[in-house]
Amino acid sequence: VEGPAKLEKFEEGYYYWLNIHGLSRPEEIAAICKQLNIHSLVIQDILDVNQRPKYQEFESFSFLTIKTTVPDKEERSTEQISFVLGPGYLISFQERKADYFDHLRYRLREKVGLLRERTPDFLLYTLLESILDNYFKTLDKLDEQTQAFDLSNLNADPAPSVLAQIEQHKRYVQFIKKAIVPIKEFTFSIEREKSPYVQERHMKYFLEIRDLCLTLIDQCDSILSSLESSNDLFFSIQGHRMNQVMKTLTIVSTIFIPATFVAGIYGMNFLNMPELRWHYGYFAVWLLILLTVVGMLIYFKRKKWF
Repeated sequence: VEGPAKLEKFEEGYYYWLNIHGLSRPEEIAAICKQLNIHSLVIQDILDVNQRPKYQEFESFSFLTIKTTVPDKEERSTEQISFVLGPGYLISFQERKADYFDHLRYRLREKVGLLRERTPDFLLYTLLESILDNYFKTLDKLDEQTQAFDLSNLNADPAPSVLAQIEQHKRYVQFIKKAIVPIKEFTFSIEREKSPYVQERHMKYFLEIRDLCLTLIDQCDSILSSLESSNDLFFSIQGHRMNQVMKTLTIVSTIFIPATFVAGIYGMNFLNMPELRWHYGYFAVWLLILLTVVGMLIYFKRKKWF
């Protein structure tokens, strides 16, 4: 569809999927939505890419807006996707053009599978399944990176930057978890309220979507737990390193306490101290200090203090 003027009315007896990608021309998108009698509040939610994921049921259609990830890219990019499900049609609004629906377009064009034989609610199920598959790929990648924290950075010499990376991972996983919850709630709502736009024979597929959401949420919790463990391990290693430094400093200080004591005594310069006039007094004091230091080192070694 090139614009609102090219959009034809949906005819009864046919099923339609209108996929709009790119929200850079809000006037045209708003015109298309108004032509299809989509509520103005829904239009605002579609165009607002910072909109929180949610599900709403209206008199003539159902509205669902969610977030998805792009797992193939290095940067952690997300995209908003909105769905309007009505009698005989499904409209999807993508924030940008992406290729994770291409396999579904191919199946529709080549008449592969059941897509062309089913109603738009079944198509919505397949689209949601593709989005959840993206989440699985993203979480698998995050899980691998989390394991890398445990196996390399933390076991060696953890730098403060590792802690920042862990916090970034935690925020991203929490974002994904929050984005999945509305999809799960959507499946509960259409089952509880018996949505007129979802056929009874297709409910089992949406229950499968719910199970996938629960699996994803469990995986998010598992990754968050692993990240929290890495965070605790980081502080444990840092604390252990600090304890080792303090132990070394304490041993050095303890070793020099007797030397300081001996030097303090013979530094008082009393006239009646016989050792001050002894010819070998200086060497005797050094020998006493060295023997004391060696004795303390042997004692500490036997106690396994270093």
